[in-house]
Amino acid sequence: MIIFLRSRNAAPFELNGDGRFVMSRKDFVPAYVQAFEEGLLQKRAEQAVESLRSCRVCPRDCEIDRFNNKIGVCKSGRLARVASAFPHFGEEDCLRGWNGSGTIFFGWCNLRCVFCQNFETSQFGEGAEVTAAELARIMLDLQRIGCHNINFVTPEHVVPQILEALVIAVERGLRLPLVYNTSAYDSIESIQWMDGLVDIYMPDFKLWDAEHCRKYLVASDYSDPAWGAALSSRPSS
Repeated sequence: MIIFLRSRNAAPFELNGDGRFVMSRKDFVPAYVQAFEEGLLQKRAEQAVESLRSCRVCPRDCEIDRFNNKIGVCKSGRLARVASAFPHFGEEDCLRGWNGSGTIFFGWCNLRCVFCQNFETSQFGEGAEVTAAELARIMLDLQRIGCHNINFVTPEHVVPQILEALVIAVERGLRLPLVYNTSAYDSIESIQWMDGLVDIYMPDFKLWDAEHCRKYLVASDYSDPAWGAALSSRPSS
């Protein structure tokens, strides 16, 4: 996968804040490092991957055997599909910085939003399946070229695969903060697996009305689990 980098020598003026908003990478310790050192990350990864045998990773509760490549609503089996990975300069200033947010767009989705701006990725499955080691390498490549964080976009249906890859990436030196950039249609269990590992949560809450959710997301129950996930995704203090 080819990754391009646009670099600057200094932080943009709007990010400087007289030094209040910029932290040296060498002084930052991401949330997942302690979890890895204590063995918690590895334990959660094992539990999450095992849960794929009767999948309830998202509120669809398909309970199909994704571990053995059975396909449910999200159209994803044992492996995650990555559509693209690159330094993203379209995110908020505090995320993109001056080298970009290290964005990983996952293929497929557990929603069917009629307004999706990434329709080819979410509904047509653009991209390629990757192993845990390959996904870890993508994270490390984004770190190597200077991205300020690892930004998981549409991760709701591939939380087990992310955790599995994260174990490998941390072993090999990943030290960037993690951004969980979600539609908010997450299960509480998935949010609990990510608790204490993710540094920045970005739940994109879409609609309240059940009929609108049915019509535009093809998920009439969207609002209740999404609101619950959004409330539960506050990082532990």
